[in-house]
Amino acid sequence: MRYFTNTSWLFFEKIIRVVVNLFMLIWIARYLGSEQFGLFSYMQSFVGIFSVIATLGLNAIVVREFVKTKYKEEELLSTSFYLRLLGALCVFIILYIAIHFTKNEADTNIMIFIIASSTIFQSFNVIDFYFQSKVLSKYVVYANIFSFFISTILKILFILLEAPIEAFVYIVLFDSIILALGLIYFYIKTTTLNIASLKFNMSIASSLLKDSWPLILSAIAISIYMKIDQVMIKEMLNSKEVGLYAVATKLSEGFYFIGIIITNSIFPAIVNAKKRDNEIYIKRLKILYFFMWWVSVFIAIFVTFFSDFLIESLFTSEYIRSSSILVIHIWALVFVFLGLSSTKWMISENLQIYSTINTTIGAIINIMLNYYLIDYMGIEGAAWATLISYFFASYFCLLFWKKTRVNFINISLSLFLPFDYLRQNFLLRIRK
Repeated sequence: MRYFTNTSWLFFEKIIRVVVNLFMLIWIARYLGSEQFGLFSYMQSFVGIFSVIATLGLNAIVVREFVKTKYKEEELLSTSFYLRLLGALCVFIILYIAIHFTKNEADTNIMIFIIASSTIFQSFNVIDFYFQSKVLSKYVVYANIFSFFISTILKILFILLEAPIEAFVYIVLFDSIILALGLIYFYIKTTTLNIASLKFNMSIASSLLKDSWPLILSAIAISIYMKIDQVMIKEMLNSKEVGLYAVATKLSEGFYFIGIIITNSIFPAIVNAKKRDNEIYIKRLKILYFFMWWVSVFIAIFVTFFSDFLIESLFTSEYIRSSSILVIHIWALVFVFLGLSSTKWMISENLQIYSTINTTIGAIINIMLNYYLIDYMGIEGAAWATLISYFFASYFCLLFWKKTRVNFINISLSLFLPFDYLRQNFLLRIRK
């Protein structure tokens, strides 16, 4: 019940955030217009590609070490915090180099660095890891909801006051500051650890980085995977095209949380089955794949038929071209859902390295296809690049490796699960 309650808090916060974010996305896109909204989305994506470096892949590693209690909690917390600060500094250096290869105006680059400043305050997320290890995620949810509430109110206020785009850029920074203050408050309130005596421990830092470096590479690959399309559209086309593309992709990606909730909920049952009976384990995996396949296909079909209505009614006719992007991009949801399920299988089999390899392959394919298809087809080409690269990374690449080939077969066979069930039932009746 402890773990169920802890997870319920996280799901509750996630659902609220998705719903409110969708509402604010619609309002901000309508207010800023396609060109300004495209610029805003581009700046966030540009920073997003590099900001993942600031995490240093430490998230899950730090939680694990808190649980193991191998180190003093105070030293582990402080060392993790300083490593995250060092990561944030690296982000600024890399961004400074990267902007020299763009066509950005000076004002755009200044706003990029304002958004990037949020990585400094995200260093306090190590407190989140501490609460996770103690199964006290409700305090993290309190802090997240409070900061989210304040930033939402500010966004509404700025829209009503007809504020410029710079105001929304500052909200990104302000949101991370409020969240950091909230985490510090609950940390001081609920613990007896002395936050004033933060010290850096080199041996702990070396141990953490030794374990986290594969996760850094994986996080960078995923970040490129998710963000590079909007950056390339801005460089190859213009901000308005980014705006049209961003509206469709954000609406499409809004459905991802459904797959995350389903896989997180069913994963414990799959792990338990693996311990007891391999046949039941495989059966449950196939059921999960089958269920995720048809849920995603149903969503994709619905959005495909109603894409024009959704875009025009939610975002106005200015964004009507986003409909053609949405029709293509929504089908990537099928492979995202299968990828989420497949990743759970890899974790249960301790084959996470293949997830990193496949994601990296997908990122490379995505960049190459974006380069050629954006030039040839415009923003529709970027949507096709996403769909094709997701197909390879989440499904087809499983066929390449001997250890993951069995999962490729299980996914493929699971699509015909009802026919297999009917066949077995028919044969059983004949035998009787």
